[in-house]
Amino acid sequence: MDLFFLKKVLGFLLMPLSIISILLIIAIVFFHKKPKLSFNCLIAGSLILILSSIGWVSDRLILPLESQYQSYNNPTGSLNYIVVLGCGHTSDKKLPATAQLFTCSLERLVEAVRIYRLHPEAQIIASGAAFDNQESNAEKVKQAAILLGIPKHKILIESFPKDTEEEAELIAPRIKGSKAALITNADHMPRAINYFVQQGVEVIAAPANFYVKGFEQEKRWLYYLPNSQNLVQTTTAWYETLGLLVQWLKSF
Repeated sequence: MDLFFLKKVLGFLLMPLSIISILLIIAIVFFHKKPKLSFNCLIAGSLILILSSIGWVSDRLILPLESQYQSYNNPTGSLNYIVVLGCGHTSDKKLPATAQLFTCSLERLVEAVRIYRLHPEAQIIASGAAFDNQESNAEKVKQAAILLGIPKHKILIESFPKDTEEEAELIAPRIKGSKAALITNADHMPRAINYFVQQGVEVIAAPANFYVKGFEQEKRWLYYLPNSQNLVQTTTAWYETLGLLVQWLKSF
């Protein structure tokens, strides 16, 4: 079995919603034969679902990841490269390239454009494979960047990497010895930085797409109620935490 596919399957099975679904299925299957087991699984699944969907919980789970690196604010000096890690898109010729990008890819691109305005001398490197799409994510990001005013000759693409580890392996040799800003989701930045360090390259963190905003501000009562968006945030925090754990284990 393909290692990349296996990682995705195992990752999916370990996500909160998958765990909740398994617990609820067990509760249904053993409802008559083992009522105590069924009841315990029902309670456990319900608690995980409710807690994972509350903003107070999801913010505190993902904040330790997002707060490790501050937003890019280094307008002085020169910059050689702006590296935009891939995320995803859906090819649809009826839509402009900017509308085909997933939110994560679009926010990363917006941050790349912002930094490029500060450093027009820099070259943008977009990465990301095609997967089930006709064009790679790197190519789609390039098309969207051109629509946003970035000159075509200022954009390089790496269309083969399927994950962050492969991106670091392919991009690191190109930027080694240069000054490069690395753009990815704020929660994903710690793991991404680690991969580039493993390749012997130091990059400047330029996190994008923050989940937690205004953490110290007073919250409305809705903040303490379950919400599907908070479940997505909790899932992201759990996914990145597992990724860091696997990364740490592989270092041995």
